[in-house]
Amino acid sequence: MKRITAWVLLLSSGLLFAGCNTMHGLGKDVEKLGEKVQQKSGK
Repeated sequence: MKRITAWVLLLSSGLLFAGCNTMHGLGKDVEKLGEKVQQKSGK
């Protein structure tokens, strides 16, 4: 039972960290897009 619990925790934490990296990358892309829009608008 402990072995199954350990695997579930390991897989869950791996998915959590992968999700954080993805959201971080998405945030950077949105930020760059916002900067481009500001440049085009002349502000």
